[in-house]
Amino acid sequence: MVVMESQIVLKAGDRAPEFDLTGIDDKKYSLSSFKGYDALLVVFMCNHCPYVKAKVGAINEIQNKFKGKVAVVGINSNDSVAYPDDSFESMKKFAAEKKISFFYLVDETQQVAKKYGAVCTPDPFLFDKEQKLVFHGKIDNAMKPEDSATEKTMIANIEKLLGGQKIAKDFDPSIGCSIKWKS
Repeated sequence: MVVMESQIVLKAGDRAPEFDLTGIDDKKYSLSSFKGYDALLVVFMCNHCPYVKAKVGAINEIQNKFKGKVAVVGINSNDSVAYPDDSFESMKKFAAEKKISFFYLVDETQQVAKKYGAVCTPDPFLFDKEQKLVFHGKIDNAMKPEDSATEKTMIANIEKLLGGQKIAKDFDPSIGCSIKWKS
């Protein structure tokens, strides 16, 4: 397991890169699918990573807390040939097991992860109503899968964004398994 930290490619104020991906509901989604929301949270994730497994509950909490206001979109960019646990069928099973209620999309070409500069799972990006980046970083302060969170970083940042307040730090790196790139 290669552990990596988020890196800055997109900067605060940059527009969310476009995508056209299939969700586990077999529907196609693009950036414009999420235009009617006050915010967009894109989380690069997968099924097999222990860091993601430890955060799924927190991501579900964000989805449930801000339902209708914030579009929560998980994107799996891992190489599913080398990592069959991250296949599209496995995504559907994982979502059912973990009671995922947010959008969960597959990035088979890995081009979307590259456009966003995602390097680890989870690697979260928070965008405002205009789909401009306001925060890139951790979901909470539990940095290892076995840690317990004492600070809900992403929820606090979403509350500030929705309340019209400035988010103090626009980058606070997430840590997780490396995205499994195709060779």
